[in-house]
Amino acid sequence: MQYDPSQLAALEAVLRLGSFDAAARALSVTPSAISQRIKALEDRAGAALVIRATPCTATPAGARLARHASEVALLEAALARDLGQPAPQARLRLAVNADSLGTWFLPALVGRDMLFDIVVDDQAFSADWLRRGEVSAAICDHARPVQGCDAVPLGRMRYVATCAPDFRDRYFSKGVTAETLSRAPLLQFDGKDALQHHWLRRVTGQALLPPTHRLPSTQGFVEAARLGIGWGLNPEFLAAPLLSSGALVAMRPGVPEDIFLTWQVNRLVAAALAPLTRAVRAQARQSLLPP
Repeated sequence: MQYDPSQLAALEAVLRLGSFDAAARALSVTPSAISQRIKALEDRAGAALVIRATPCTATPAGARLARHASEVALLEAALARDLGQPAPQARLRLAVNADSLGTWFLPALVGRDMLFDIVVDDQAFSADWLRRGEVSAAICDHARPVQGCDAVPLGRMRYVATCAPDFRDRYFSKGVTAETLSRAPLLQFDGKDALQHHWLRRVTGQALLPPTHRLPSTQGFVEAARLGIGWGLNPEFLAAPLLSSGALVAMRPGVPEDIFLTWQVNRLVAAALAPLTRAVRAQARQSLLPP
């Protein structure tokens, strides 16, 4: 089944910008024209594609069709480059965990002739974006490929349980035990972040539920630990200078938490994204521990 490129462009713009009016401005047409194109595309697809709310969002069929449109654009741009022709900037939607985005990942995007739409989600959940067809590539925390994807091992991202010296003296003067850990406030990125609780079970053998701060910021996580707001597992890459200076202390130096990361790419666009995949692998080799 073939789809009208102008209708696919309208769908992509509505979902990316969140409204028919914004899509119309971006495509230099009227909102009525956008509405007509979306309606025609829905008639052809035989399903609703856009949830008309504020902002507009995709139905499952709409998300799948929008990804199809972006993948076609990526393939056409790669073909144009291979033929030595001017290539339009295609848009690539990725799912990346916040700690990778805040530490090592961004340099891999430098020099890529495309536009990036990055979704931030926990590495344990980023594969769901691939399964739903809402992204074309993602950083995940498991080696098994998502159906229809290639999985490239990247390495292990090491985390160290850290806190400020004053925090240690206040809460862990009797040692880092199940009893003291159950009372000391911990830092959690969001409701999906299970890293601290995994570490707690490893250290104590118990499912502890200590008082918890929610703080969805990689750099803010480190700063909150430095200021003594709570303790948390911070990327060793970020925590190392503060550990060296004594601004942070490792709560259990011999018990880090390693997260194994893979780069998963939809096979339909794997060839078009091969240069990006090479850049991601190279950057991971510089920043992560071996797989």
